[in-house]
Amino acid sequence: MKKMGIGLQLYTLRDEMAQDTATVLQKVAEMGYEGVEFAGYYDYSPEQLKNLLTSLSLQAIGSHVNMDRLRNHLEEEIAMNVAIGSRYVVCPGINLEERQALPETIAFFNKCSEQFRRHGIAFGFHNHYVEFTEPYGDQLWFDAFFGSTSPENIKSELDVCWVHNAGCDPIAYLDKYAGRVPLVHLKDIRKFDDGTYQTLELGSGEMNLPAIIAAAEQAGTEWLIVEQDDCNLPGLESVQISMNWLSQNYTFMEVI
Repeated sequence: MKKMGIGLQLYTLRDEMAQDTATVLQKVAEMGYEGVEFAGYYDYSPEQLKNLLTSLSLQAIGSHVNMDRLRNHLEEEIAMNVAIGSRYVVCPGINLEERQALPETIAFFNKCSEQFRRHGIAFGFHNHYVEFTEPYGDQLWFDAFFGSTSPENIKSELDVCWVHNAGCDPIAYLDKYAGRVPLVHLKDIRKFDDGTYQTLELGSGEMNLPAIIAAAEQAGTEWLIVEQDDCNLPGLESVQISMNWLSQNYTFMEVI
């Protein structure tokens, strides 16, 4: 069993990245994050971004690539992710029409996966809470989708917080899809009686993060990726708090 890498989904710092990408990535590296997952490239060319990551000793875990980019700019996304050394490209979510047209969506994803796989990149899907509240036939949409796709074609980037927010058990889902969840999004959350919620730094909310991390390790997850959709604190402060929590609470001990 390998130690899981600690990464950051850069959507968390989208405003800061838009202002000064290089400085933000330098600060992320200095905090101890080993890898980053992109959600846009901020006008960097593939070569420029590759050189910046190399200079900071940051790994490119992969990129979130939306449906428009997959449909209309696939070759550009392949070129960028090959250049920066991504191992994963993930669709961050789809709309209601695309969820309801499940066979067509799966066929499209399979074609995308084939293209990425030719370049050594695995293709995956990132969930929100709706995939765990919306039915498709007699199943939850998430299970219908992953039950109709192959592990070779579609990986799960399981956002455990949204699983929890939907009222499902993220540990049970990590167990159910073990071997198919190379990436896990970690965030914390506080839910309120009126149905609203607040995303939080790790260790600040109601998630049973130690148990989730242990389950991810058992499921063969490669990367724990911090993501906080909305930060009440300055973004860089929030991701530092989450890294501090991980440094104190994720202890890997290899069993020989």
